[in-house]
Amino acid sequence: MTDVRRLPGPGAEKWEWQLHGACRGESTELFFHPEGERGPARAAREAAAKAICARCSVIKECGEHALSAREPYGVWGGMSESEREAILTGRTRRGGARQNNVPVGHVANPAPDAADAYRQAPVVA
Repeated sequence: MTDVRRLPGPGAEKWEWQLHGACRGESTELFFHPEGERGPARAAREAAAKAICARCSVIKECGEHALSAREPYGVWGGMSESEREAILTGRTRRGGARQNNVPVGHVANPAPDAADAYRQAPVVA
């Protein structure tokens, strides 16, 4: 469940970035998995969602929101649930120091094919 205590308070300026998302108008089914989805079907759906994220002008804001609110489900900011978990786990070890090899700028500067970029990115847990 999203930790609502971590969400910014009311104010349009804090949420306006969502109006500019490339995902607006797309089916939420592309970004959130159905119950029991696994393997190649999940990988294909996530790759399609990440391709939309890769061309998004607010991918950085979306990724930052997902990490700070600890969004538990879906593709946010070009990151899957497991990718966000790896980043958060790395950040919270030893008082907040990063312990993984996920590039800090990966959300701000996505590769043209986000799915390939994530498959190739080294992650050391």
